Amino acid sequence: MASLRALECLVAVADTGSITEAARLLHSSQPAVSQQIATLERETRTPLLRRESRGVSLTPAGRSAVADARRAIDAAASAVRSARAVGEAKGGSLRLVCAQSLTVPLLAPVIRAWHRLHPEVAIGIREAVTPDGLFSSVDGAEVDVWVLPGPASDHLTSTFIAEEEIVLTASTDHPLAERGSVELAEIDGADLVHFAPDNGLSSWLDRSLGAAGLRLHPVLRTSVTSAAPQLAAAGLGIAISPVSAVSAGFPGVVRSFSPRWVRQLFAVTPGAPDPLAARFIADLRARGVRVPRDVRRQLDDNPERGVAGPW
Repeated sequence: MASLRALECLVAVADTGSITEAARLLHSSQPAVSQQIATLERETRTPLLRRESRGVSLTPAGRSAVADARRAIDAAASAVRSARAVGEAKGGSLRLVCAQSLTVPLLAPVIRAWHRLHPEVAIGIREAVTPDGLFSSVDGAEVDVWVLPGPASDHLTSTFIAEEEIVLTASTDHPLAERGSVELAEIDGADLVHFAPDNGLSSWLDRSLGAAGLRLHPVLRTSVTSAAPQLAAAGLGIAISPVSAVSAGFPGVVRSFSPRWVRQLFAVTPGAPDPLAARFIADLRARGVRVPRDVRRQLDDNPERGVAGPW
């Protein structure tokens, strides 16, 4: 296959009518240009230039090749420009997969800012409610960045984004509403607004409570993460969820656990993040998980909040 350099030499000779001038234009030597043209003629199996006393001219085959050579050179330059634009967040696309519970509190504000600041970048997002759904495609051909709780397997690259608190929510008249914070032992046997099996938080919560030796009584299951705190506020039991599931204006109470319970959030890439993905991940880290002011006020008013628990 003809090299790009050989095509550049052919175009330069066509434009200048001289191998010497073509070499000067390309900051090369006359023998080097002649060698590139000779290589190209061997590959095409036909002469491309006529050597004349006053210079060189193109043969019919040369004139035909020059038109395609110009297009190939332009395409190569365009490829470089496109790649540079992606690295500078001035073009390209990002394909994201995230845990459903993180779409609104973590990704949505950053994507909104990118639509304003980097409108040429196309962002696609696919939500998943189970770990299997998150990693149904892991070859890198369909996903640029996964956003999920906990680091991924070793063959993927995990970048820490933020820490998110796990909280208890309940109605204002629930016995635990009077507590500043709640110890795990206090919820043993309590009625629980649980998550449906198709929500990845269901198996996560079962494992966490089991590791702590607790048995709660599920009274209702919901697939929608943000619905669990609302159902708890309605008096159906307690709910245990990431704080991002608690919306502004929440009608119930929000309580920290003592010791404090947190989960870590990560951005995961097939390898080292490329410049576009790295820029997006940096923005996720800078923003973090924002908690509504009224929810934060309830948590900050609890003096008994301690360090993270081991569960």
